[in-house]
Order: sequence, then C-alpha cells, then structure tokens
Amino acid sequence: MLTRREKNEGEYWPSISDLMSGLMLVFLLIAIAYMRNVEEGQKKIKKVAVAYQETQVTLYQSLMDEFKKDLPQWKAEIDKETLSIQFKEPEILFKTGSAEITIAFKEVLDDFFPRYLNILFSPKFEKSIDEIRIEGHTSSEWSNGLSSRKDAYFNNMALSQDRTRAVLEYCYGLLKNDQQRAKVQQYITANGLSSSKTIKDNSGHEDKKLSRRVEFRTRTNAEQKIVEIIEHFEK
Repeated sequence: MLTRREKNEGEYWPSISDLMSGLMLVFLLIAIAYMRNVEEGQKKIKKVAVAYQETQVTLYQSLMDEFKKDLPQWKAEIDKETLSIQFKEPEILFKTGSAEITIAFKEVLDDFFPRYLNILFSPKFEKSIDEIRIEGHTSSEWSNGLSSRKDAYFNNMALSQDRTRAVLEYCYGLLKNDQQRAKVQQYITANGLSSSKTIKDNSGHEDKKLSRRVEFRTRTNAEQKIVEIIEHFEK
C-alpha cells in the first residue's frame, strides 16, 4: 500500500506515453526545421545553377560576338561548354620542341588578349569569374615516338609548363596599367597538362596535331558558391 508521500510524488512523474508523445513532438519539430533548411538550401542551389547557366550562355555569346571573324585565321575555336578558346595550329604557336613563342602567335596574342580581358573583366562578368586558366597541351609522343611513355609524359609535362608560362609572361607584358596587372595576378594561372587531355579522332585514336594546343579557359565561381551553401546548411 502506497503512503501519502509516495502517492504525491507519483503525481509529478509523467506516464511513458506522455513522455514518448513529447519526444515525438520534439523530433517532428526538428524534422520540419531540417526539411525547411534543406528546401531553402535546394532553392539557393537551384538559383545559383540557373545564374551559372545564364552566365555561361551570355559569356559564350559575348566571346563569339567579339572573336567570330578572327577565329578562322587564328585556327581557333570556342568551346561552349567549357568557355575555352582553343588555339589548334601548333605550327604557329611554338617552335618544335621549344617554349619559344613564334612571331605569328605573338601577333595573335597582341590582338586577342587585350580584347579577351575587356570582356572577362567587364562589370557584367568579373564577379562571376573564379579563374582564367592558360593551359598547355601536348601529344603523347616525344622525340618522334622513340621515348618511353613515362619519359614522353614527363618531358611533355615540362614542355607544356614552360610554354604556358611563356604565354602568360608575354601576355603580362601587354598590360597597360597596375590595375590590369593586379587582376591578372589574381585570376590567371598557367597550367601545363602534358598529354593528359589529348584530342581523339572519329575512330578513337589520338590526333597528335590537334592535341598540341594552347587554351584560354574560363571558370566561373558557381561551383564554389554551391559548396558554400552546402557547408552553411551542414553547420
């Protein structure tokens, strides 16, 4: 038989069902809050993705409007997906096996690079730019195919790095003021990629001539913005 004190104490203890109901309510509120955060995060990511697509299309169109007439004589193309301007005529880029820029390619860069920067560093696009990459690409062979694959890869890596640095250094010399130089130092990198991204022909074989190229590739900051959104909602 319970004493009066035990009865009074018992009145203050919630039943198991009441406790479970309370916990379920707490979990429900947490789930709702989480779902709202997820939904909000998804909306923000979608907004960034839409803006990214619009920027890609607009920037591609701006580059085409500016350079369309010049591309054939430069032996160049603009890739819509990567926003990469590809110079594909190795004979007018560098001397064979050398990082020395030809006079013909210097003349192309004299015309191309200032106009290129005017587009990318315009108020319309500058805030969307994350990186401008000067990429050097080679074929997979070295010394007419007499080197091993390993030696060819590393020799071409050194050559492609020297070439992209030479291009960057030459383009840097075309800049007119400290403001342009500061922006170039902030955004532009030189990347030698050896034969890691060769071009294939229709049969799937390497096109050694087209693989030897220089690209000016633009990366927007959409990816970084999405990462920041995800990290924010994971905290």
